[in-house]
Amino acid sequence: MERLLSDATEPKPVTLIEGVPTSGTFLVKPMLIGDCLAMLQIRMARGVSSGMHAHSHESILYVISGSLRTVVGGGALIVHAGQACRQPPGVPHSVEALEGSGRSVFRSRCFRLAR
Repeated sequence: MERLLSDATEPKPVTLIEGVPTSGTFLVKPMLIGDCLAMLQIRMARGVSSGMHAHSHESILYVISGSLRTVVGGGALIVHAGQACRQPPGVPHSVEALEGSGRSVFRSRCFRLAR
């Protein structure tokens, strides 16, 4: 039977996103992965950032705690706890934790989590 409820999976350290090194460790916990949608919980320490990268899928970030700076297609956004932002498919983007940050990421298409 399909998994319908998230479990107590431990987060995994990620230091590459789409083959691009990060400046520190992203702790990534896959919450649920469906046929066309995935939900991840990601935690980052202050100052940790991704390099500019792009995905073939759309992502929506919801910041649970802290705040982050994201650059999407050349425009910078500051996203605080309780806010969300969108990263369209194919558009280069990056994220940086301005404070210790927890966020949920919803992705539109199944993808392979970088190890």
